[in-house]
Amino acid sequence: MTKPKYGLHASVLLFAVFLFLVQACSDVKSEQTVKRSVAPVTAEPAVQKPVPVVIRTIGTVEPFSTVSVKAQVGGELKEVHFREGQDVNKGDLLFTIDPRPYEAAIRQYESNLAKDVAEMKNAKEVERRYSELVEKGYVAKQEYDRLRTQAEALEAVVKADEAVLENARLQLSYCFIHAPVEGRTGSLLVNEGNVIKANADSAMVIINRIRPIYVSFSIPEQHLSELGKFMSAGGLKVEASVPGEKSRPERGVLTFLNNTVDTSTGTIRLKGTFQNDDRRLWPGQFVDVILNLASLPDAVLVPSQAVQTGQEGKYVFVVKEDRTVETRPVETGLILEKEIVIEKGLSAGEVVVTDGQLRLSPGAKVEILESISPEAAAGPPMPGEEQGKAGQ
Repeated sequence: MTKPKYGLHASVLLFAVFLFLVQACSDVKSEQTVKRSVAPVTAEPAVQKPVPVVIRTIGTVEPFSTVSVKAQVGGELKEVHFREGQDVNKGDLLFTIDPRPYEAAIRQYESNLAKDVAEMKNAKEVERRYSELVEKGYVAKQEYDRLRTQAEALEAVVKADEAVLENARLQLSYCFIHAPVEGRTGSLLVNEGNVIKANADSAMVIINRIRPIYVSFSIPEQHLSELGKFMSAGGLKVEASVPGEKSRPERGVLTFLNNTVDTSTGTIRLKGTFQNDDRRLWPGQFVDVILNLASLPDAVLVPSQAVQTGQEGKYVFVVKEDRTVETRPVETGLILEKEIVIEKGLSAGEVVVTDGQLRLSPGAKVEILESISPEAAAGPPMPGEEQGKAGQ
């Protein structure tokens, strides 16, 4: 009796299905492996553009000049001719000290001078007459010499009186105190009715000249050599920004370089002069200072996050045309806010990885995205990592 063959056919059919499923799984696994081997990254090309060489630091605003106004004569303060915090011009009247005692002294000295002048004129007239008599032999020469000496002495007295009178008039002029410089007055330290002492230790008012104005700042001494080089090439520009207004910096010129380095801090002091026409800079104010030394005309720049640091120094991941990456050692220069200058190792136009470098290695294939999530930035799983997750 012949056995039915459907069992054999069923076995063959099951085996064919098994082979198909095995092949399909293999293809899917291979496709997933290839897909997972491509690392998502962000990248940007290196650019070439002029870059300013600057030194950034903190500075302090100082008045262009400061004058402590003091009285040169004593007396009662009769009148104050300005308000506290008022702008004054050079020569403006500030204070009046009671001038009456000095006017009275002048009248006295004028009277003394008039009396001595009259006596001198009389003595000279007598000396003239005696000179005629002594030539004729009517009087002794000794008597003539005495009269001549007396006339010369009176002439000296007149000159002394004139000097005293001139000094008295000068003292009177000191009763009217004028502004020695243009500037802004500070707090009024005396009031009308106070008795002022001549050349007292304390000032009556302090005037600060704020147009123009100084900004004082310090830089590390290692910049001294390049600073001297750039200064010899021409005036260096300085920018000062008021905190909160960095978009509107004040612009000035470097005008002072101290003649010694501060040994306690290793810095050297500089000053920039600013016109300060709109008075945005105020004495005692802290400002952000940028000293412009020069400009690099053809600098190659990349985003700061593209530069990595390894055991052999700094390097970047460069994306090649076949979408694989290679490590490239570089030498860096100036660090800007978000970019860094590449002095050697990279050319303009080459694409560098800016994010997603965590699991990259030379020869790895990448997919450039506009942005990547933290999970994607971690890269493909390490060997065995996926199996561990599946086992869980």
